[in-house]
Amino acid sequence: MLRPQPQRQRNAGAVPPARFLHTGDDAMTAEVTMPELPPFHLAFPVASLGEARSFYGGLLGCPEGRSSNAWVDFDFFGHQVVAHVAPEELHAAAAHDVDGDNVPVRHFGVVLDMDAWHALAEKLREAGTHFVIEPHVRFQGQPGEQATMFLLDPSGNALEFKAFADRSKLFAK
Repeated sequence: MLRPQPQRQRNAGAVPPARFLHTGDDAMTAEVTMPELPPFHLAFPVASLGEARSFYGGLLGCPEGRSSNAWVDFDFFGHQVVAHVAPEELHAAAAHDVDGDNVPVRHFGVVLDMDAWHALAEKLREAGTHFVIEPHVRFQGQPGEQATMFLLDPSGNALEFKAFADRSKLFAK
């Protein structure tokens, strides 16, 4: 028998379900609530669990979950990421031009609300973080306008943190 799972407490930077206004042809407006998304799971290679713990747990503030001598789980803004010791899997990532930025092709991250994004950018700057792409706004004046920043973990895995002034534009064309 399947039992309902209790709701998890999300990290402070997590974005609550958004409300969007859609206007139909008849000019009637209805409010639609975007459902809370299920947490994703991502496993990735690292050279050292100690460095992963310092970066994800210490710098980013991600609570640690289960672990062994070969891997460690982190609560990455309400999602499960798992750092596995596999130095042979680490390699330089290719990059492509995105609105003038040289974006690492292989990366992961999270969409924060704008206040949480600014707070994280400031925290990372104060910690002396080297950014692959400095915090800034890209696609200015376009439907996908977003604040973004890229950094590498100690094993060279690229992370992107982004935010939208208008979250309903997340998938805008």
